Amino acid sequence: MKVNKKLCSVALASTAIVLFLILIFSTTSAATAQSTSNTAGYAYITNSGSTTVSAIDITTNKVRATINVGRYPYGVAVNPAGTKVYVSKDKSGAISVIDTATNKVTATVKVGKNPWGVAINPEGTRVYVANEGSKTVSVINTETNKVTATVKVGNYPCGVAVNPAGTKVYVTNTLDNTVSVIDTATNKVTATIKVGNLPTGVAVNPAGTKVYVANEYDVSVIDTAKNKVTARVKVGKYPWGVAVNPAGTKVYVTNYGDGTFSVINAATNKVTATVKVGNYPLGVAFSPDGTKAYVAKETSGAVSVVNTATNMVITTVKVGKEPAAFGKFTGSVKVQKPKTPVAVFYASPKSGRAPLSVKFTDKSTGTPTKWKWDFGDGSKSFLQNPTHKYSKAGKYTVTLKVTNAAGIDTATKSKYIIVTAKPAAVFYDSRGWPLSGYAPHKGNIHRDQQRITNLMEMGFRRREIFNRKESNTHIFICRNLHG
Repeated sequence: MKVNKKLCSVALASTAIVLFLILIFSTTSAATAQSTSNTAGYAYITNSGSTTVSAIDITTNKVRATINVGRYPYGVAVNPAGTKVYVSKDKSGAISVIDTATNKVTATVKVGKNPWGVAINPEGTRVYVANEGSKTVSVINTETNKVTATVKVGNYPCGVAVNPAGTKVYVTNTLDNTVSVIDTATNKVTATIKVGNLPTGVAVNPAGTKVYVANEYDVSVIDTAKNKVTARVKVGKYPWGVAVNPAGTKVYVTNYGDGTFSVINAATNKVTATVKVGNYPLGVAFSPDGTKAYVAKETSGAVSVVNTATNMVITTVKVGKEPAAFGKFTGSVKVQKPKTPVAVFYASPKSGRAPLSVKFTDKSTGTPTKWKWDFGDGSKSFLQNPTHKYSKAGKYTVTLKVTNAAGIDTATKSKYIIVTAKPAAVFYDSRGWPLSGYAPHKGNIHRDQQRITNLMEMGFRRREIFNRKESNTHIFICRNLHG
């Protein structure tokens, strides 16, 4: 899908996702003798086409977790403590709050219409959300997960960035060709800066002295002391995402229309390189140390990893459907090293007649990410909680193997599922002769002493034969009549 830059909502309608890199300091309990501390980076990418967020370990460039957040996730921000991730969802007008320790959604906050860009202040106390459909910015108190202020801005607010001091918020207004400057102390717009046509992405340098805005064909450079554009840098076609490296020396800008990103020298405001990354790049962000950049590509379902020293793509990471990145979001988080999972499961029912349908429930600890079931009859499943039908009698041993990043564990229950054969039943025709078959059975039952005698000689009990209503049609289930 090609982006039409005439409208931020149209441009991002199929997907708008934010990639941010989050520095993770992995720690374990001091009581664990074999524990070690490691540092790693993570890229959290919202996948609007598959309603998920992919968490990429940037040390290994592998997707470590896939988090379900609901329909149309777009913008993302992480708090400075690294304990929460905030995800905007366009169609539902809400923000999902993810607990980074569990990778689960713990809260949902209603905001304005069509929320897109998300940013958080350095203290981690406020989240700012651009609501494209309502021309506002919602201010969320992170302690209460409540909206405490709604700020009117320009037409179709799209991108949001907070300066390092936490005193100013910069919001791109796509249809006004402006940037609104919000004073965070008063939640009032204190300046409106004219930029280029159809601005979308926005980023602030680490010193807080410059703001970079992606327009239709160029990048506006704003002097934050004067709130004026001091330079315009020509880049590729339809620039979209903007990121500044940690040193503040380079600015990366993705060019959606020509499948490239431009590298701008921040000191000279000149493009020093144009790098081909593939069709429809949207967002870009740097690793915490600035040695790598990550570029989300909308139509390929992938993220390109770029070596910033050589400006070469070194690998590609497959993520969810329709990924896109919008803005720069960095932070640090302390997490415990994942624990090896312990496989635990149960089933219901555990016995019965064939065919027997059994529901298996995973109760494993340690947050497994993969499951492999062996039902003992040659069948397998890779679902977390599968249902399996046993068609033959027997005693079946069930095995569950669970896996996560820390290791693998297996649980086996011998002869756990017991399936018995369907019982045979004997029925009688109108003459009293036995019929074989399975209950229930419809037929005419006659009482005939001679026929009863004949049946008794065949080994049937008299009480199972006698006392049937003559010339009546019955539906009934018979027990085993032998013996």
